[in-house]
Amino acid sequence: MFYRMRQVLTYIFAKYEEKNNTLVKKVLSKEEYAVFSEMKEYDKIHSVNLLKEAIEDKLLKNDKNYLKLALLHDCGKEDAGLISRIKQVSIGDKVMEKHPERSYKRLLKINPLVADLARSHHMTETSVKMERFQEIDDRN
Repeated sequence: MFYRMRQVLTYIFAKYEEKNNTLVKKVLSKEEYAVFSEMKEYDKIHSVNLLKEAIEDKLLKNDKNYLKLALLHDCGKEDAGLISRIKQVSIGDKVMEKHPERSYKRLLKINPLVADLARSHHMTETSVKMERFQEIDDRN
């Protein structure tokens, strides 16, 4: 519950710090960065926080695809607002439930491997690395 409240407060009050782009550009290609740049401010904040934790994680830190995934996994959320996000967490939202597939479609021509990871980032029966990624994602 604490993480969810923090997410709401972040969505409302936090501002994405442009200085994070230095780190983001070290991880993403130009094409990937273009996708990241189009994401909503909250999704950028969430993704950079996830990246920073992944960089510190023993299992994920050396896997460039998971670092890219940290930044791009929610690119399919597009224009989802706070109400849609709260609805998704509490009772479910058909549009938000499809964001992994939309992320996959946006990333497929740019990076097929990361696209596949984005599509499966909410699935249950996955790899050890994906399980760790999901733990970190849920905390952020």
